[in-house]
Amino acid sequence: MATINIPKSKKKRLSDNVKTSIFLSPTFILLLIFFLTPMLLTIFFSFTNLALTGSQASNLEFIGFENFINMFQDTTLYNSIGKTLIFVLFSAVLGQCLLGFIIAFLMRGKHPALRRFVGISVVAAWVTPEVVVAFCWVVFLGDNGTLNNVLAALTSIEPIAFLFEYPMVSVVIANIWRGTAFSMLAFQTALDDIPVEVEEAAIIDGASRWKIVKNVTIPMLKGTFTTNLMLVTLQTLGVFTLIYTMTGGGPGGDTMVLPVFMYQQAFVSYQLGYGTAISLIILLIGGIFSLVYMKFLKVKI
Repeated sequence: MATINIPKSKKKRLSDNVKTSIFLSPTFILLLIFFLTPMLLTIFFSFTNLALTGSQASNLEFIGFENFINMFQDTTLYNSIGKTLIFVLFSAVLGQCLLGFIIAFLMRGKHPALRRFVGISVVAAWVTPEVVVAFCWVVFLGDNGTLNNVLAALTSIEPIAFLFEYPMVSVVIANIWRGTAFSMLAFQTALDDIPVEVEEAAIIDGASRWKIVKNVTIPMLKGTFTTNLMLVTLQTLGVFTLIYTMTGGGPGGDTMVLPVFMYQQAFVSYQLGYGTAISLIILLIGGIFSLVYMKFLKVKI
């Protein structure tokens, strides 16, 4: 009986693949348990009448697209999508990413002590729990808060109810203050990796400081900009505690972003099936943002 001889190179590759699979198997198992399974359950429950109270709580039924039909007939959904996009645009794109780059750029080449002080100050906000940050900003922006007391001491301006008159501005600023550290650290690392010789050559050629930033620094950070934008956008899409603690989604739905809308439907109105359907909209928006950013990075999927 003829035997099949497998070349040693193929045997080695096969052995390496088996060893790699065994080594990575705990990771795959954890991803299956904590990522894939909840996602599949979310999709399944979005097509059911799952609820926390009432007869529906004990009689789970498959209702097809009823949750989605009701959701797209609800004008609150479109208001929430609009508020979410505004919050992400000004908080993540124009806020955290841009401000993080500016801080990192200004700290480039500065004394280590100054860089350390600024870094600790910014990172301190990042590591502070969202609920604590929210309470700090409520105290700062409240009717009798710190900002109004300072304004009253310096000017004759009447107290301003910032959380009532400018709720979206308030939560955007609070989220920028908390999340800028991540972008700053990412850009700081990327800027330190830019060869000094490149900028020195541009200076010798007579390029101004602005032209160096525009034509040398920013193009070399394109990958960092795109990756950072993707990460802070996805993180900002899921911000709930900060907004809910500061405004509760109000007043009048002015800060009713999708995570708050989902929470109210799932845990205030007790309609978990309807809430999970809303969560899929958040997932869809995150996927769209990711595809757009990956197109800029020219990532093939």
